[in-house]
Amino acid sequence: MPGAAVPAAAPQGAPARQKPASMSRFKRELRRAINKKHKEPEIDFLNITAMLDMMTIILVFLLKSMSASSASLPQSGDLSMPKSVLSTEASQEGVAVLISRSSIIVDDNIVAQVPADATHGVEGKYKRTGPTDLYIVPLANALQSWRERDRQVRLATGRDPSSSEAIVIADANTPYRLLTEVLFTLGQSEFAKFHLMVLQGSGSAK
Repeated sequence: MPGAAVPAAAPQGAPARQKPASMSRFKRELRRAINKKHKEPEIDFLNITAMLDMMTIILVFLLKSMSASSASLPQSGDLSMPKSVLSTEASQEGVAVLISRSSIIVDDNIVAQVPADATHGVEGKYKRTGPTDLYIVPLANALQSWRERDRQVRLATGRDPSSSEAIVIADANTPYRLLTEVLFTLGQSEFAKFHLMVLQGSGSAK
């Protein structure tokens, strides 16, 4: 058309004109930047020190609860404890080894049968090398298992782990030979201290 102005073409390669950002978009970008700035740092490790301390305390408590308490041990027709006129403090620590008229018991588990005539100790099948031996194999196995648990407790509580203690509860008529076999096996199993439990005249355990 004559006299009409023709708009000049944009130079080839020139950047397109961008529309001004809206206020809502500006606010959205601002919030995103603020949230990114205050984002909590990621934890790339797990601190288990406190957990280990707690587990150690629980372990010590559970293992200590396995220790025998000598304050209340019932008597029965199979066990009549000897009496003593001495007054000593009752021991509260150690593995309980009970020698009744019919069996040897460690922590409520029967480990060997006692014959009707125990003047020569337990039967040879329980011994390491035969009837004349003093070492009672099943008793030693039970003691060694308890000893390992007690050693861990002693290490955790800062006590001497080189030996453990035992509370021996024997029938008043236990033959000397049988008692000797039990004490010998205890010594061979790293139990250096024994507490022989008796009853005072009033009937309380010591």
